[in-house]
Amino acid sequence: MQIRRPLRRPSRSSQPSQPSEAESRRGRRSRSHGSRRTSGALLAVAVTVAALLVSACSPGSSTTATIPAADVALAPLPRSTPAALTSYYGQKLSWHTCGVPGFECATMKAPLDYAKPGAGSIRLAVARKKATGKGKPLGSLMVNPGGPGGSAVGYLQQYAGIGYPAEVRARYDMVAMDPRGVARSEPVECLGGRAMDAFTQTDTTPDDRRETTELVAEYKKFAEGCGAHSPDLLRHVSTVEAARDMDLLRAVLGDRKLTYVGASYGTFLGATYAGLFPDRVGRVVLDGAMDPSLPARRMNLDQTAGFETAFQSFAKDCVRQTDCPLGGKGTTPAKVGTNLKAFFRKLDAHPIPTGDADGRKLGEALATTGVIAAMYDEAAWPQLREALTSAMKENDGAGLLVLSDSYYERDADGRYSNLMFANAAVNCLDLPAAFSTADQVERALPTFEKASPVFGEGLGWASLSCAYWPVRATGEPHRIEAKGAAPIVVVGTTRDPATPYRWAQSLSRQLSSARLLTYVGDGHTAYGRGSRCIDSTIDAYLLRGTAPGEGKRCS
Repeated sequence: MQIRRPLRRPSRSSQPSQPSEAESRRGRRSRSHGSRRTSGALLAVAVTVAALLVSACSPGSSTTATIPAADVALAPLPRSTPAALTSYYGQKLSWHTCGVPGFECATMKAPLDYAKPGAGSIRLAVARKKATGKGKPLGSLMVNPGGPGGSAVGYLQQYAGIGYPAEVRARYDMVAMDPRGVARSEPVECLGGRAMDAFTQTDTTPDDRRETTELVAEYKKFAEGCGAHSPDLLRHVSTVEAARDMDLLRAVLGDRKLTYVGASYGTFLGATYAGLFPDRVGRVVLDGAMDPSLPARRMNLDQTAGFETAFQSFAKDCVRQTDCPLGGKGTTPAKVGTNLKAFFRKLDAHPIPTGDADGRKLGEALATTGVIAAMYDEAAWPQLREALTSAMKENDGAGLLVLSDSYYERDADGRYSNLMFANAAVNCLDLPAAFSTADQVERALPTFEKASPVFGEGLGWASLSCAYWPVRATGEPHRIEAKGAAPIVVVGTTRDPATPYRWAQSLSRQLSSARLLTYVGDGHTAYGRGSRCIDSTIDAYLLRGTAPGEGKRCS
């Protein structure tokens, strides 16, 4: 499977507590945009069921040269609302309190199939926090944290609605909608907790034909579970359909144009909206941008390279610290990677205890996921060093297991959110599978390992996950131009592991009105992560409509 766009967001619960504004400001750096993270594990990321990814390849590198981007452009929809959709566009939301002080919730109806609006509807969960201050109201600001599969409602209640700049929250009604198939919006379901435990522990670097067969069997079991539990919904959770739902919500809220901040996969969702409805684009920020023109295999290779880039930064920092278990001062990043890979191989042969109530041990698969989880945010690097030290020197895998569980959104009772299920459902519908057979993956492994000596093999095999999906893909790679749209701010981070910087560059070239804003630094996404330059630039755009100048860079 491909891994798409992970983001950071606070951990989810049914009734999240509301921190004080001071606590919100202190936690803003680590909670920023993302698909999931934090709590004890500090992060959990929205990723596709391929499960992991790697770093972006440099322009012209041999790992991507044979997989060209698409030339076809997404066509806008007619400006007039089809008669069959007027009842949906004219609906009124019934707002009610929903467990978190200051927030209201509602349910919006949308067609299950936009091609057959009368054939049935789907219920979508919506939440908002009304503008809190003085000054002329600016309407609604819709947010999405990414994934695909991240709960936008959870993100709003736990971060955006309390952690976005006070000036923004004062002027906008902060709004979120869980996309179809996600969290509170008729979620896709696939496997129970025990079955997911088995899936997440399956060896993704098979050493022989038997292990390859076991890995393929787990991918098939996962896909079959999704098909059995959500057969009709799986055909209608595409990004195009989710973007059309966003336009419904815009109209129902009474906004003439969409104001939106999307992170990671949320940038693909926002760019798709712009392509379909360019005349309805207001102030739109796409942070941690994806490139919609890439086929799944190229996307996976770029992400594999992206995670390698992030790991190189971690390695350079690690050896400067006194508690780095992978090497001391002067150890090269390549040697740090070799040491980590050797540790993974050791775990492959002899998993270590974790103290887990369900008896899980730390093997190579869970350890790799834990390390990848920490690549999303440099604030997690001290936690990763501590976890690696415990595992490598004390034979205690608990710390890496915590990181891995945060990535998969597994709670202490062994229950998983639907993050990974929705992630797979959207990704496998949006793009044809990267590979269709294990033999194809084996032939491609040298390319993946060149992109990332540390993560390439596992991420190469993860790219197989959509091969057995029960529903055929309805999407294809495409460019998005959104001709006629108002200025759109595209944000890219130079060492972003999950959405490589080159994707932001590409999307900004595709969108006719894009302004590229660059953050020179580490981590996934940029807004709200500690750069005053980035934050003030985006705030000025949201509050006054002042788009950044061409080529603006921040650090």
